[in-house]
Amino acid sequence: MGRKKTAFCVFYFCPLLCFFDSIPTVTGTDRGVVVTVKNDPANPQINLRAGPGTEYDKVGTMVINQQAVAKGKTEGGNWLLIEYSGGPGGYAWVYASYVDYLGDLPIVTIPNTPTPRTTNTIDPTLAAQFIITVEPSRLATFTQPAPLSIPTFQTDPGVAINSTIPMGLVISACLILGLIIGI
Repeated sequence: MGRKKTAFCVFYFCPLLCFFDSIPTVTGTDRGVVVTVKNDPANPQINLRAGPGTEYDKVGTMVINQQAVAKGKTEGGNWLLIEYSGGPGGYAWVYASYVDYLGDLPIVTIPNTPTPRTTNTIDPTLAAQFIITVEPSRLATFTQPAPLSIPTFQTDPGVAINSTIPMGLVISACLILGLIIGI
């Protein structure tokens, strides 16, 4: 029974194949310029931003070898606009040094810089409590010191020094005498 079905299929369908020039195949559409995150261990994942700059909100991340379709670049070429479903309008911005891409990209207009959510302000009543008024004082002044007088000792010519007995002999005699008396 199996041979009959095979012969039937070959007999009836082979002539139909002759009418077609080629077998249709499924092909993908051209995605355009594709960016790929560089293999850099220092940056295993990169941030995606709502605009071209770090002052814009972070809307997502990409990891090493992850790909996305690029739609444009900034005027200097430092930031690339990519398709990203998590970003505003389905797009996000990536810093060009962190990705590889081949092809030319059009220059696109960049979004406005975001307004900060809060503005740092100082409560004036609180700040007034810490204002300290420093009263001026007299500055230190330089006072001249008294003149330096160096005393000098002069020998009196009227006093005669007995130089017949050496002083070393007198000291040695006193030392011996003290040892004898002390024993």
